[in-house]
Amino acid sequence: MSSFPIQFAFFLSFNLCSPLFFGNNHPDVNGSSHINRRALVTRHIPTLTKADTLSPFTVGNGEFAFTADVTGLQTFSSLYENGIPLGTQSQWGWHTNINPNSYSLDQTLEYHESYGRQVPYASRQNSEAGQWLRSNPHRLHLGTIGFRIIKSDGSEIQLSDITNVHQSANIWEGILKSSFRIENDSVHVETGCHPTIDQIGVRIRSTLLQKRNVGIRFDFPYGSTSWGKSSADWNSPHKHSSEIIVQSDQSATIERTLDSVRYYVNIQWNSAAQLKRVGRHSFLLVISDDDRFDFTCNFSEKRNTQRLPDAEGTLNACRLHWQNFWETGGAVDLSESKDPRAFELERRIVLSRYLTAIQCTGSTPPQETGLTFNSWYGKFHLEMHWWHAVHFVLWGHPELLERSMQWYKAALPMAAQTAKRQGYEGVRWPKMVGPDGRESPSTVGVFLIWQQPHPIYYSELLYRYRKDRSTLERYKDIVFATADFMASYAQWDGRNGRYVLGPPLIPAQEIYKPDSTMNPTFELSYWSYGLKLAQQWRERLGLPHIEKWDHVIQHLSTLPTKNGVYQNAETALNTFENGIHRNDHPTVLGAFGMLPNDSIDVGMMRKTLQKVMSSWNWERTWGWDYPLIAMTAARVGRPDLAIEALLMKVQKNTYVNNGHNFQDERLPVYLPGNGALLTAVAMMAAGWDGAADARAPGFPKDGNWVVRYEGLRPLL
Repeated sequence: MSSFPIQFAFFLSFNLCSPLFFGNNHPDVNGSSHINRRALVTRHIPTLTKADTLSPFTVGNGEFAFTADVTGLQTFSSLYENGIPLGTQSQWGWHTNINPNSYSLDQTLEYHESYGRQVPYASRQNSEAGQWLRSNPHRLHLGTIGFRIIKSDGSEIQLSDITNVHQSANIWEGILKSSFRIENDSVHVETGCHPTIDQIGVRIRSTLLQKRNVGIRFDFPYGSTSWGKSSADWNSPHKHSSEIIVQSDQSATIERTLDSVRYYVNIQWNSAAQLKRVGRHSFLLVISDDDRFDFTCNFSEKRNTQRLPDAEGTLNACRLHWQNFWETGGAVDLSESKDPRAFELERRIVLSRYLTAIQCTGSTPPQETGLTFNSWYGKFHLEMHWWHAVHFVLWGHPELLERSMQWYKAALPMAAQTAKRQGYEGVRWPKMVGPDGRESPSTVGVFLIWQQPHPIYYSELLYRYRKDRSTLERYKDIVFATADFMASYAQWDGRNGRYVLGPPLIPAQEIYKPDSTMNPTFELSYWSYGLKLAQQWRERLGLPHIEKWDHVIQHLSTLPTKNGVYQNAETALNTFENGIHRNDHPTVLGAFGMLPNDSIDVGMMRKTLQKVMSSWNWERTWGWDYPLIAMTAARVGRPDLAIEALLMKVQKNTYVNNGHNFQDERLPVYLPGNGALLTAVAMMAAGWDGAADARAPGFPKDGNWVVRYEGLRPLL
């Protein structure tokens, strides 16, 4: 993303000296030998024998990703638009259209009553200014790279001409291995992404190359302001330029210009070939007589004057990097379990680890669809960052969360402006946001508050892992400024001698109106926990408590209950009497699932869990809801329900062949579901604050589950 163009020289490099076993000091359930990491991973390598538009495979490094069809490139990208699109995206690749009317956030403000004050919120989403500010900046599709193959009759190949397909995403090596047949010739392709630079390396082996009918085509679009999967605008050729600025016998550089944005595409090859322009934004690398051809394509914000690693170097770097990834950090092996669901759960775990590593480990928080395609114009949602990234610490790789923590430090001034404009102290973190930190107008997002304590939680996880003063010093400004907002946001209800949250407020369960919602259960629990953690940070640093924080902690409203169960909110006390309340996220459970809570009534939460399981509208849930339920089930002593939730057979809990958590046609990729799964599994295996000192306390003890685990940390 444009405010963080730094290439991480040590990207996804891990500490080989870190302890292998964490949790309750149990290496696995039965004390046997270490997990065979290679066997664990390779038994879940996804394969294809025909094109599947819901299962393209992706290579990436967290800062950059490339999604390919069955040819190992993006040859038939237009056919995938109705499934999972074939994107080429980066953290730095953002574009902003020309602002025709100098639109500003002030033009989207509406005032809402809040305890005698009129508080401005950027809620005029549907105004012209609101729509422009929502869609700008937007993440760029950097360009497609595909084969151009001419058949013996002179026509260009179609997908129907591809036979004998066999493709595997060898996640142990981080390399796509694709083979197929065109007429009488076999084609073998290897595709990998370099672990530290934004570059793919491709190796092609085929006698078809000798016929001089094979080329590699490069096509470049304009930035798209569409909400959904169309991350590229192919219909505005006059709005951007693509120029070859350097060319030699074995390399070329294309300069791309889109309004004020400029980036470079560096192509290198190892055999006789020539790059030719075949369209305004299309280029063809024409391959001469040979049966082997290697090339690399590098994307960068700045012009590169140094020679980059070749295809062999790129693929070798992939293998070394991914072997290191899999052999360090955490692992969970369920292969000795008798429960027939164990293999599928293990598959989801392994593929989710790969997908989150390539999609969610960059210099800014990831978007819900990662670096595959755009959903909310490519912007990220800070309330989802918890689900995207908490698991990295639990699985023994805190540095993968820390990369995006730097964005919070850079965004502090913008978040402080939002809080000040609304009359609060500290910093108010946005919901839908781009790399510049400016919130996006919304009828919903601007009223959400459950993302506010997240940075305190992340910081605490990192401190628990490292237990050093430098971590406290590094993140104290984020922790304290966040707590300042939380304390000032809570309103004093003098009549009842308590602090309340909202209105205006929309809870994580986004079915309620902002001006009539108060004291949602999950947010109350998180407010208390977040402020308590912030005070602990002051103690660790030798600083006195903030009296206001303590006053809020001591007088915060109690969690709303009725008929012996917890309710969604104080303004929704008929949660289990009226079905309208049992839609969207069941975050009432998050008060003692995602979070610890020393004042919870465990029996009451157990009863609430059972009510949710028996009556919720599962068709209107989302992918992270099932791990959320599993986490609560583990804490209240119902591991059977934890497994049931994780593997519930409903559409939003579908994990397709490539491992992506499918939601629906418009959102076939949903990485919060993958990350949430990993968080829940780590917790169920390694435990949590206050868990019994037992192996895998969140898994059933019915004799059907054998849970071997290494390198995991307990949840808070």
